[in-house]
Amino acid sequence: MFDFKYYTPTKVIFGKNTESRVAELIREFGGTKVLIHYGSGSVMRSGLLQRVTDTLDAAGIGYVTLGGAVPNPHLGLVYEGIELCKKENVDFLLAVGGGSALDSAKAIGYGVANGGDVWDFYDYKRTAEGCLPLGVILTIAATGSEMSDSSVITKEEGLVKRGYSSDYGRCKFAIMNPELTMTLPDYQTACGCTDIMMHTMERYFTNGGNMEITDAIAEGLLRTVKKNALILKDNPKDYDARAEVMWAGSLSHNGLTGCGNDGGDWMTHKLEHELGGLYDVAHGAGLAAIWGSWARYVYKDCLPRFKKFALNVMGVADQGSDEEIALRGIEAMEDFYRSINMPTNLRELGVEPTEEELVLMAKKCAIGVGGEKGSAKVLDEKAMLAIYRASM
Repeated sequence: MFDFKYYTPTKVIFGKNTESRVAELIREFGGTKVLIHYGSGSVMRSGLLQRVTDTLDAAGIGYVTLGGAVPNPHLGLVYEGIELCKKENVDFLLAVGGGSALDSAKAIGYGVANGGDVWDFYDYKRTAEGCLPLGVILTIAATGSEMSDSSVITKEEGLVKRGYSSDYGRCKFAIMNPELTMTLPDYQTACGCTDIMMHTMERYFTNGGNMEITDAIAEGLLRTVKKNALILKDNPKDYDARAEVMWAGSLSHNGLTGCGNDGGDWMTHKLEHELGGLYDVAHGAGLAAIWGSWARYVYKDCLPRFKKFALNVMGVADQGSDEEIALRGIEAMEDFYRSINMPTNLRELGVEPTEEELVLMAKKCAIGVGGEKGSAKVLDEKAMLAIYRASM
C-alpha cells in the first residue's frame, strides 16, 4: 500500500425533506448573497426551485438565479455566471441539480475567486488559489461531485472537455434527499449508476498499491449499486434503492475507494471525455460504451485485479485459468450494462465516428493527459486509438 491523504470536509445532510434546511446551512457557512445555479426546467416543474427560493426569502437571504447548465456543462455559461456573481456581489454558490450544475458552479467559483480566464485551470496552465464557497441540493446520483474535488467543463470552441481538481472546490454542504431522484428518466438513472460504478472501478484497476480494506469497500459498493440499479429498473420509486445508490455515488468519488493505491487508472474517463466533447453523449452511457474495449486492451497487464473483480464483484465461478476468469468478468460486466439498457460499444451509443474523428479523439485525449496515462496499463496515443477503434 501507499501513503495517502483522505480529506472529506463536506457536511452531508441526508434524508427526506432535507432541502428545507438549505437556508440554515448557507448561513452556517457565511453566505449572505447566493447564486442559485441549476440546469433545465425539471427543478422548476417539480417545484424544487420554488421551495428553495421561498426558504431563502423567509430567511432573508438574498439570491440571484442562473439556469441552463447542461450535460457536459459549457464554458460559455461559466463565464456568464462569473460576471453575474461579480455584478451582484455574490458570496455563496448553491447548485440545485446534478453533476452538471455543480461542476459548472465550481468553475464559476474558481473564476470569481481567482480572476483571469477560468479555462486556464482546466487547460492546466494555472493552479487555483481559492473558490467561492458552495453547496448543493442534489437531484441526480451520478457524478459524486457533491463530495469530490473535481469539476469537468466543455469548451465549445474546439469541443474540448477537461477536468480540474482542487480541494478548494469541495462543497461546504451537500443536501441529499433520495426522493428528489425519483422523477428521473430510467436512462438517466442507469447512466448515473454506471458513472458511480466507474468512479470506483477507475480506482480499483491499478498496478500501484492496494489495501484489503479499501478493496472490500470498493467491491461492496460495486455489488450494492449493481443490485439496486436492477431494482430501480423495475421500481424507480423504491426509496431504499434510491438511497443506496445516492450514498454510493458520494462514497465512490470522495477518495474512500482509492485510499492506499496510486490514485487509479482513469483512462476510461479520459477516453470518454473526448466522446462527450465531440458528440455531447451522456457521460455514463459513454463510459459503458468504451469500458469493455479498454478492459480487453489492458487486462493482461492487470490480471490479478481483473480476476478479483470477476470473482468478488461479478460472481464469476473460480474455474479455468486466471485469464479465462478475467475475460468472463468483463463479459459479465457488459451483460450487466445491457440489462440496464446501457450501450457496450459506440454504435449502441448512437455514434459512428469516421477514422479521421477517431484519430482526432485519440490525439486530443493524449494532449489532455500529457502524452500518456494509466495504471492498469499505461496508454499512449497509439493505444488510445486502438481502443477507440475496438469500441466501434
